[in-house]
Amino acid sequence: MELPPIRLTALQVKNVKPSSKTQRLFDGGGLYLEVSPKGGKWWRLKYRYAGKEKRISLGVYPGVTLKEARDRRYQARKLLERFIDPSEHRQSIQERILVSAANTFEVIAREWFVQHEPTWARSHSSKIIRRLEKNIFPWIGKRPIDGITPPQLLEVIRRIERRGVLETAHRALATCGQVFRYAVATGRAERDVTADLRGALPPIKRKHFAAVTEPGNVATLLRQLHGYSGSVIVRCALQIAPLLFVRPGELRQAKWQDINLEAAEWRFVVSKTDTPHIVPLARQALEILREIEPLTGEGTYVFPSARNTKGDRAMSDNAILAAMRGMGIGRDEMCGHGFRAMARTMLDEVLGYRPDLIEHQLAHQVRDPNGRAYNRTKHLSERREMMQAWADYLDRLRDARKSVWNGHEPRASSLEEAGHRPR
Repeated sequence: MELPPIRLTALQVKNVKPSSKTQRLFDGGGLYLEVSPKGGKWWRLKYRYAGKEKRISLGVYPGVTLKEARDRRYQARKLLERFIDPSEHRQSIQERILVSAANTFEVIAREWFVQHEPTWARSHSSKIIRRLEKNIFPWIGKRPIDGITPPQLLEVIRRIERRGVLETAHRALATCGQVFRYAVATGRAERDVTADLRGALPPIKRKHFAAVTEPGNVATLLRQLHGYSGSVIVRCALQIAPLLFVRPGELRQAKWQDINLEAAEWRFVVSKTDTPHIVPLARQALEILREIEPLTGEGTYVFPSARNTKGDRAMSDNAILAAMRGMGIGRDEMCGHGFRAMARTMLDEVLGYRPDLIEHQLAHQVRDPNGRAYNRTKHLSERREMMQAWADYLDRLRDARKSVWNGHEPRASSLEEAGHRPR
């Protein structure tokens, strides 16, 4: 390709002054510098394509120098020799850039999140987006999703694993898989690359929550809880925890507005599943709540933080655990969640209640033979009886002498008096 003669100099371009009208200083080969009355300087290229005269901008001086403008003219002329319109070529590149920006992992992940968030509990959705923002987006968020390879994704997941949080690494990988499958379904990726990473992470060694389930050991535990000599708020929380066997976070964040002492009910929304739940309150639970009401009833939470005198902040998640450890109850013996396992096991194996009643009271999803989830009021009267029998049974365990036990099992008469109901 023959180069046009050079007509402009760098000094001319630098020193040209604006006038009352737009000026055009030609360099040859269709390249010229356009100077506006306000002083702006633009590089333009005039050319013909398909019999029509067209113009394209090559940049703004001084950001684009005379030499750079000539290089861009050369590239445009090369395109014309190949029968490609430089203007259309540039537009095609810009469109690809825009498409690439719209198809980054982060953009698609956030779109996927918005689509699914309404169906999730708030606690679950906040964990999902926080996990992505902290562990995934900083490393591959700006990459086009269809260009991410299995090794690249694995390196990101390995970063999480190296921090010693293997379960978080597994969950992050599973979330990425959902994002990739969404991208495939919406036509922005060819495949889910997480499928190639199956087995790449070591398996999680599941540990069950520590729980006491033998009647004799439960009796000892209950006596320890009732012997707690610390704060009244913590003592009441310790004593009511085995009676209600709700999740530790639900107990800590119990609100007075959700508790009806007259109806002997606590109604709240389960944070894990975002579903309504009813906890019938046995006589013993009501006694504990009435004991603490004069102390915390004017505030928001039944068990407020000791550091918050207004009562508008819930008890620390470590308060009950610290109290148990202070009484010598080891972490391998009992934890806050262990009261649920204790109730589930003993209501079934010792008191003989139907598993579906127990599952309802644990706020687990229970479905009928047609696959429909039972509503929160299902079997409420029977659950009310069960909760009272459970509370009575725990009282008997706590108050019984060692002579009551035959090994670790209660006598048949004590089972009957504690409210045992055969299946």
